[in-house]
Amino acid sequence: MVEEAAAFAAKAHEGAVRKGTNIPYITHPLETALIVSGFTSDEELIAASLLHDVVEDAGVSEEELRRRFGSRVSGLVMQASEDKSKSWQERKSTALSRLKEGSWDLKVLAMGDKLSNMRCTARDYMIIGDALWERFNEKRKHRQGWYYWGIAQALRDLQDHIYYREYIMLCTAVFGKPED
Repeated sequence: MVEEAAAFAAKAHEGAVRKGTNIPYITHPLETALIVSGFTSDEELIAASLLHDVVEDAGVSEEELRRRFGSRVSGLVMQASEDKSKSWQERKSTALSRLKEGSWDLKVLAMGDKLSNMRCTARDYMIIGDALWERFNEKRKHRQGWYYWGIAQALRDLQDHIYYREYIMLCTAVFGKPED
């Protein structure tokens, strides 16, 4: 299943690149899956991590995912997906609420996704500084910080894991200490 999900994701994201770079987008779901595999060997959860952006960013339907990968995988992908018709604030607030109440599986999937994003963000921030925020729909650093620190709060169930600690370290490097 993991190999099939990787091939499916590669095809779905073919030609896409990471924001503001020429790095092939598929590197993100692959890194997400590597992070998730540091928590579990559950093939369905790892497959969902590979597929987590195919609905939101590549136009794959929930029905196609369910047909090819089953209801658990498609359900996890849909829980991790945002409704792009909504404003940035609505999407991120909904995502944070969903994560706070979410299952362990959803939290692990989110940890993989957000840690992968923070690794890229921290690296690029060290190189280009505040010009980085021009890549994003929400261009204000403090709003991005609000969201990423909100993720940290929502994923506190994972706080004993090395990847959670890495996430906190990267958020601190980019955004400074969270506002209480």
